[in-house]
Amino acid sequence: MVIRAIPAILSVLIAGCAGGGAGPAPGSASAPVSEQVAAGVAEKSAKTHTELAGLYLQAGNLAIAREEALLATLIDQGYAPGFDLLGLVHMALNDMAAARTAFERAVQLAPGDPQIANDYGWFLCQNGREQEAFKFFEAAARNPLYKTPTKPYTNAGLCYLRIKDDKAAEENFRRAAMIDGTNVQAIYHLSSLAYKQGDLAGARKYLGEVHRMMDPNAESLWLAVRIERKLGDRQAEASYASQLRRRFAGTPQHQALMQGSYE
Repeated sequence: MVIRAIPAILSVLIAGCAGGGAGPAPGSASAPVSEQVAAGVAEKSAKTHTELAGLYLQAGNLAIAREEALLATLIDQGYAPGFDLLGLVHMALNDMAAARTAFERAVQLAPGDPQIANDYGWFLCQNGREQEAFKFFEAAARNPLYKTPTKPYTNAGLCYLRIKDDKAAEENFRRAAMIDGTNVQAIYHLSSLAYKQGDLAGARKYLGEVHRMMDPNAESLWLAVRIERKLGDRQAEASYASQLRRRFAGTPQHQALMQGSYE
């Protein structure tokens, strides 16, 4: 789930800290349980409440999202997507201990489910267990029955950035973008990494793709200002800077512009 709607393209704004030893491992590939036809009254009801919980989570109504997810797990204690969604809700509530319990139960119930593997991988990454996370991202991405492998590749890229492995991050963002050419999050990060590596032409190209698919935000405009500044295109630099000042006053990127802190 994780990569659904991202208002800012830099990251998914969920953080926390959880300790502990090794959790469950990804199993052999299977189709996402959430995409399978529910069998029986209990599973159908649990699926409905899980889907409602997901909608409330996307809308930011965390209290009702938690109620719906909990209800799903009570109605059918074997319905893995209910526990997976409950884990995501607990992450959003910054209750990492409860999130861990829910995710581990989901993985135990459906060890080959790629959506659950992706979500649990994101939880692990956000809690300092990056090396474990990569195993789950890889299992999800390589599952031939998973319709959106761009998600785990993007999440893996973000996770590699956390441990400052730019090469591996770039490789995963490239894979994500090759699978889905509209994945603006992955393409933005390819632009950012190209800029960091001194490939200004590449950085400009990638960022141009991003801006063709979405309205510029503070992060992308600030990157554009810095790219054009280094390329020596003062007119383009001034245009992007003007947009940043006009549309995103008060943001950290605007403050950096005003202070002349380009690096």
